Amino acid sequence: MQTLFDKGDALPPSPGDVAAAQDMGGTPRLRVPHRSQVEMHWATLDELLEPEHAVRLVWNCVAGFNLERWLKRIKAVKGMVGRNATDPRLLVALWVYATVDGVASARELERLCEKHLAYRWLCGGVSVNYHMLADFRSQGADAWDALLTQIVGSLLAQDLVSLKRVAQDGMRVRASAGASSFRRRPRLEQALIDAREQVEALKNLADESPEEGSRRRKGAQQRAARERQERLEEALRQCDELEQQREKNAKITGKKPVESRASTTDPASRVMKFPDGGYRPGYNVEFATDTSSGIIVGVDATNNGSDAEELPPMLTQIKDRYGRVPGEALVDGGFATLDTINKADKLGCTVFSPLREEEKQLAAGKNPYEPKYGDSEAVASWRERMGTTAAKAIYRLRGQTAEWVNAVARNHGLYHMPVRGEPKCRTIGLLHAIAHNILRGVALCARAAVATEST
Repeated sequence: MQTLFDKGDALPPSPGDVAAAQDMGGTPRLRVPHRSQVEMHWATLDELLEPEHAVRLVWNCVAGFNLERWLKRIKAVKGMVGRNATDPRLLVALWVYATVDGVASARELERLCEKHLAYRWLCGGVSVNYHMLADFRSQGADAWDALLTQIVGSLLAQDLVSLKRVAQDGMRVRASAGASSFRRRPRLEQALIDAREQVEALKNLADESPEEGSRRRKGAQQRAARERQERLEEALRQCDELEQQREKNAKITGKKPVESRASTTDPASRVMKFPDGGYRPGYNVEFATDTSSGIIVGVDATNNGSDAEELPPMLTQIKDRYGRVPGEALVDGGFATLDTINKADKLGCTVFSPLREEEKQLAAGKNPYEPKYGDSEAVASWRERMGTTAAKAIYRLRGQTAEWVNAVARNHGLYHMPVRGEPKCRTIGLLHAIAHNILRGVALCARAAVATEST
């Protein structure tokens, strides 16, 4: 008799199974896989995804945000022609969850939206491609910045963030530029001449023979040539900036300045020392974190390999965001220049940072905590303050706050920049801060709810 779904003949048992079965007095009956069998499943994406999955938490948070900055850019409105725009809530949620998941590639995110259940659940049948995803992430720097302010502001309103004391630290992130892409000024100038000639030649070719080849291909060639020319012009500008910095440092140190170089692929990147002792092109991502809550309140990304001048701009950023300056800032010794301490004091912030060569001075019988000749009032107070037990206890909070935030970012894959240029790299830092704050904010709200119920 022929059945509706023919499963085929069962696979024969192996000779070893037959011999064993004969020893026991019979042939074994086995269940074998049939991978060509058609099966039908009736379930929604919501039913397939487990109720406590983290992606649900991300969507619930993002759905409650005010995304007006993204919505204002949408030209497809009621009563006007045009294709419907993709909901910004979906794109924000995709990038936030991808960041938590350690995914930074737009192409990989597109693949996950087709294959992975959690990302398919987020999309809910809406198609996305890597062009859309990459553009949304890179072209919305001001919107990502406003979103960070909105999240921290809501937590401030609930008294879950105090902003009385912050800890700041920088972390080196590999730039999307090869070490071999760095060129000195003569080679950059020659490359720029060649690039301009190529742009002009492509333009003349398009004007003389418009029928040759496709317009799309010619447009792509001209665009690539123009972008290379712009990168080379920016690389020369960066060379000028580096030369000025090195000449300024040479006047102080008395050493001859080294000839500057810049990358032809990511001109803003700088060769800097990484934690493993190696030197690579990179960016310095700065996070300022509220010590009482673990919420990131400020983000920046610079091409400065040193943290020496990074505290005052961060304090100014926090003031611009929330209308107040933290009362105390905990930073490591790399931040604590005399100029930094004076600037922080003028902003109304007290710096807690270890003194340089403190142990060496103590071993030599000197008192590192007494004021030095030429010290300002703020610097003298800093020296005296860091000699107290109370100040040392406060400074210990820096490691468990700033270093913890850096470790979380590393766990989320912040080792290599997937974009080029300082503004776009700052957006990557903002995205990591937003993802961190969403997860941390949910934990803080849950803790506050439990405390309220217990009282």
